[in-house]
Formats: sequence, C-alpha cells, structure tokens
Amino acid sequence: MNQGENRQIARDSLFLMAEMRVDGLDGDFRIKVRNLSAGGMMGEGNVRVVRGTFVQVAIRNIGWVEGSIAWVQENRFGVAFRADIDSRLALATLGKADDQAPDYLRNYQEQPPTGSLLRKI
Repeated sequence: MNQGENRQIARDSLFLMAEMRVDGLDGDFRIKVRNLSAGGMMGEGNVRVVRGTFVQVAIRNIGWVEGSIAWVQENRFGVAFRADIDSRLALATLGKADDQAPDYLRNYQEQPPTGSLLRKI
C-alpha cells in the first residue's frame, strides 16, 4: 500500500495516554496517542525514534500492540501495527467491574440500611 492509500483508512482522533517500548532503548516511555486506526496510530512524546524502529505500545482496553515507526516529524511519529486491532475498544468506557473509581465518586442508587447507625441527639 502506498502512502496515498494509507490516508483513506478510517481513523479516530482522540487523546489517550499510553506506554511505549522502543527496541534498543531501556524502559517504557509515556506518550500521547493522537489518532488511532486498525492499522496504526499517531503518537506524540519525548522519545527519539527513527523510521523502521520496532516498538510496542500499550493501548487502553487492548494491551500491548507490536509495530514499527512509519514516519517521524519533530516529537510526533506514526506507528504501523504488525496486525490490525479493533480501535473501537480503546474508545470504550470501562465496565462497572473494571471501574477503579473510589466509592464516593460512584452514583449508587442504594437505600441507607435499616436501623441506621446515626443517632438522634
């Protein structure tokens, strides 16, 4: 597929934080995912990469995805995934079972227990 054909692939503009591992460099790098499609993504961050470098990106609700750097422009870069992903999963909200919000932020519809622990004074 040539570069002109790549632009026809549907992509979702978004803003997600992700972790990225770069072949040959130690540690994980925190990056911003600016747009995402089944075949790749645009990232932004303070990590020096060159075209062709093998990378792994941890994307919310998807996990670690392997790919290679397709282009670099200043602190932004494109990643071509090795295999297609379902990019809609990254946009999905977390389910109740996965909700890590503290109890006081949740919207419970529970009634106070009978025989409340509060006492009249």
